[in-house]
Amino acid sequence: MELAFIPSPSRGVLHLGPVPLRGYAFCIIIGVFVAVWLGNKRWVARGGRPGTVADIAVWAVPFGLIGGRLYHVITDYQLYFSEGRDWVDAFKIWEGGLGIWGAIAFGAVGAWIGARRRGVPMPAYADAVAPGIALAQAIGRWGNWFNQELYGKATDLPWAVEITSTADGRVPGTYHPTFLYESLWCIGVALLVIWADRRFKLGHGRAFALYVAAYCAGRFWIEYMRVDDAHHILGLRLNNWTALFVFLLAVLYIVLSARKRPGREAVVEPGAETTAGDSGSAADKDVKGTKDAEDAEGAEDGAEKTDASGATEAPEDTSGADDAKDAEGVTNGADSAKKG
Repeated sequence: MELAFIPSPSRGVLHLGPVPLRGYAFCIIIGVFVAVWLGNKRWVARGGRPGTVADIAVWAVPFGLIGGRLYHVITDYQLYFSEGRDWVDAFKIWEGGLGIWGAIAFGAVGAWIGARRRGVPMPAYADAVAPGIALAQAIGRWGNWFNQELYGKATDLPWAVEITSTADGRVPGTYHPTFLYESLWCIGVALLVIWADRRFKLGHGRAFALYVAAYCAGRFWIEYMRVDDAHHILGLRLNNWTALFVFLLAVLYIVLSARKRPGREAVVEPGAETTAGDSGSAADKDVKGTKDAEDAEGAEDGAEKTDASGATEAPEDTSGADDAKDAEGVTNGADSAKKG
């Protein structure tokens, strides 16, 4: 009986004329867009300006790609600098090979530069983008599926991934789809961070630290299943030790940060509230101006009505006639006196 399995693509690149369209690159790009989109929504909800996340990502993403590639090349140097290898391949990032540890570390440096330029606190920015980074990793892991790499031990489970490539010593067969396991785990991490942030109002970098700790916990057991070549220390793969060390640092940060700076930031982007207030004042002025115009128009209409009624209904003025009569009486009196 034929076993069920997840088939691997026959190739990881399509050519649109002379332009190669690589599945690995598409997964990375889509992941970045999702991270920026979700990070922007969370940033605005915290009181920041729209567009700030994207502006800082312009710094963070290139730094992250460089850092991820450096970590991979350094920890797997034999793939590029051993006998029979071409060192130029170390620059071919589109062929796969990004270490998340280097990507996060260097990406944080780029984000720090961008955050300083925008005048926003780095911990608050990290909290906003944390779930988006996890989703970006979930999407990016499917790039390994396109390249038929980073799979686990052989298995006949129905969700095993079929490897057909023989490049770099691969043996065709069905294996644990560790790329799928990590993708699903990262989705769970994103949901966990979003829930915890809403429930406990995490701030000052603790949402980001929770993402790091949760990811490391999953990466530890997933890394243990992989069968690709890696450096080992005391029987564990290098990435296992890295995950354990980073996990402890993240947990320690959460504990110390909660004691030193409980709660979350009241202001995440100075000036954002002022801008909103100015917009509100302008709106109030518009409303007031409209009301004043209506009042002026009403007053003018009232004046016109008063003038019209005065012209048609004003009582006849008889004071002039009375004065004339009084003057005539005085004159007659004077004439009588002369005659007498």
